[in-house]
Amino acid sequence: MIEKLSLNALKYFYMIAQTGSVTNAAEKLCVTQSAVSKQLKNLEEMMNVQLFDRVQKKLYLTQSGKQLYQTCQTIFVQLDDCLVDITKKQNTPKPLVLSCESTIAMKWLIPRLATFKSDFNVVLLTAGGSVDFESGQIDLALRRNDFKWKDTLFSEKIIDEYMLVVKAKNNTENKILRSTSRPNFKYTQGKNDEILEFEHFYLCLEGCLAGLGKTMLSGYMIEKELKYEMLDIVEPIFKDGSAYYLLSNTHFEQDDRKIIFLKWLKQEMKNSEKGLQQAFNL
Repeated sequence: MIEKLSLNALKYFYMIAQTGSVTNAAEKLCVTQSAVSKQLKNLEEMMNVQLFDRVQKKLYLTQSGKQLYQTCQTIFVQLDDCLVDITKKQNTPKPLVLSCESTIAMKWLIPRLATFKSDFNVVLLTAGGSVDFESGQIDLALRRNDFKWKDTLFSEKIIDEYMLVVKAKNNTENKILRSTSRPNFKYTQGKNDEILEFEHFYLCLEGCLAGLGKTMLSGYMIEKELKYEMLDIVEPIFKDGSAYYLLSNTHFEQDDRKIIFLKWLKQEMKNSEKGLQQAFNL
């Protein structure tokens, strides 16, 4: 029987039973009363069952009508929930996958992500150097221009890099803590200075705070430590000629999520740059 059933007729029956009249059902369905009456008649004829008793122009569900209505309530509620769920999934933007250098991600980006308000989430991956957008399913990558990326990539400059040499308060160690991720940095090295190498800048920072020695760090990486005067400045802050860039394997304009994140990132890093400039009278 299901193959003969008109879903439209069943919907019209359901609305009549729910609203109590053909007129009310027609108004809710935005159709004519005759269209509703015709669909109900077709349903009753197809089932060979009377679904309503008609008493003085009023409609009352028969026992069969009550049984069908109860079933319709279950089915249509489930169907409506299903449609809402599917629609929500279709209309929910995909998360934006961002690859970011480890220390900047930990010390600068993560503390600010809570202020990023949008209808999509940001998934953060930590990595440095070249980016495999396809196999990594990465949308954007935040990198310094200390390596040559593919000519096919699209890039937007975000901000210049600022570096300075620091040590923990009252630290007298002569050791130099150097990150292997930027081996070309030039330190003012004394005759007896010992060099300790760490893989990442955040390890250099932790070693510095622990009193192991001095280290060179990005000003963006130590905003909190500078604010709370946890470090002494050994050598003044300076621009090292490099800059942070946002990389993409497609035009930024092709993806609204990328444009939204790009604008937010530029503004946040500009605010950080102003803070450094004010703190060091640049």
